[in-house]
Amino acid sequence: MLTDPALLSAVKSLWDKLWSGGLNNPLDAIEQLSFLLFLKRMDEQEEDGERKARLRKQPYKPFFPDPKLRWSYWTQLEAGKALETVREKVFPFIKKLGQPPEEAAGEPNAKEETALVVAKPAKAEKKGKDKAKEAEEEPAPEPDPFTRLMANAEFKINKASLLIEACKAIDAMQVSAQNQDVQGDLYEFLLSKLNTAGTNGQFRTPRHIIRLMVRMIDPQPHERVCDPAAGTCGFLVNAWQYILEQHTNPKHLSYDEDGFPHGLVGDRMKPEQWAATQNNFVGYDADSGMVMHRIGCMNLMLHGITRPRFSYADTLSKAFTESGQYEVILANPPFKGAIDGADVNPTLPAKCKKTEILFLHLFLRLLEQGGRAAVIVPDGVLFGSSNAHVAARKALIEENRLDGVLSMPSGVFKPYAGVSTAILFFTKGAKTSSIWFYDMEHDGFSLDDKRQGVPESDLPDVLTCWQSRHDEAFAEKRSKRLATLKKQIAPLKAQRLQLHATIHRLKFEEVIAEAE
Repeated sequence: MLTDPALLSAVKSLWDKLWSGGLNNPLDAIEQLSFLLFLKRMDEQEEDGERKARLRKQPYKPFFPDPKLRWSYWTQLEAGKALETVREKVFPFIKKLGQPPEEAAGEPNAKEETALVVAKPAKAEKKGKDKAKEAEEEPAPEPDPFTRLMANAEFKINKASLLIEACKAIDAMQVSAQNQDVQGDLYEFLLSKLNTAGTNGQFRTPRHIIRLMVRMIDPQPHERVCDPAAGTCGFLVNAWQYILEQHTNPKHLSYDEDGFPHGLVGDRMKPEQWAATQNNFVGYDADSGMVMHRIGCMNLMLHGITRPRFSYADTLSKAFTESGQYEVILANPPFKGAIDGADVNPTLPAKCKKTEILFLHLFLRLLEQGGRAAVIVPDGVLFGSSNAHVAARKALIEENRLDGVLSMPSGVFKPYAGVSTAILFFTKGAKTSSIWFYDMEHDGFSLDDKRQGVPESDLPDVLTCWQSRHDEAFAEKRSKRLATLKKQIAPLKAQRLQLHATIHRLKFEEVIAEAE
């Protein structure tokens, strides 16, 4: 969420400007904000690419075919001219970003951090005299998902003065310096404005929790990663960044105060490996309005996934038939609500209407044999007594391998929900012989509505214990340490019980005295 007071104030001020300027539909306001932020960050990435090219003494091919399309140029124009430039040139340009042109206007180095690339279409080799005929018979390539999503997008800021005010406000926000997933934070802000956060289970997963899950599941460049309820694509973005981090020379890496990496060049990935990995991140979401899809696609593109595979789909419905396609699934599906049983895919439990149970069965269907998943579920999945809950646990333990359970404190999703949750780690196939379990009490933030940073955090220990779960020496050392702590705590527990007994006796005597 937007926790920085200065940034929150700036976003609220910008929101008010858009509202008073005629964008009184919150969905329109968040979409237009996202477009502007997208353009701003594209320009910053172009500057970053130019700077790195100079430092490495390498040639740099600009992403923008015309420098007049860049934020740094048109925001300096007179207000009316700036609006005209954005509506007639800049916005049509970004609408076609996912569409491979016959000749790319320019491609930055494929290994620059968060580089945006316009992909060139593959040229098929033709042989013989039927070359022209075969070319005519070739079906036209299907539009890129981003191109399809942007087909009906509109730039709805019609006042020149409002555009300039909004751009100045975004410049003042210093988005790049915030070290935040701004698109996801704006989605969160939108939900708070709509007063529906948590009502439909549509609240954003905190970024530090996403990063922990990704590091624990350890995705590899060759593995296909899917989020069937992707929202703003936070899991896919973090999985991509993790892979880049593992394949970047340490001399290029730096880490901010929250431990998030920067300088993700990916210079240790081969060109063919880079190109293949780009296609391995797939997301689906059932946002019929497409606003969140556009935000999710822009989020992926801003982080280097140049042609996002993020599509509209109700993944629980009969129309969605994918099966056994992915090696890794990362997700935080909607917790609340029930769906129409008549439209549930026949491969899922027909009599169950709870989305968290249905998604669990969906994850198992989507994974190939040996595939891994890290997914967030409400505690009801672990302890519910209904037939659907029991069947889900039986499928996880007896027909697959439940590798671990990470229990999280109930305040992780505040201020939107106080529900107790857990992260399940499982592998498709085999049977469960033992289950790693960790009861996390602190995640580095206060567990109230403010969610302010605190020194206490179990996250580093969670990761260490998970990575060492098969190490017998580590387990033995851990057991000895726990035994020592229990021995030290025993006298304190006894003293606590004595104090409680004294308090109860004094209260009892006080009540008796008042009665007499």
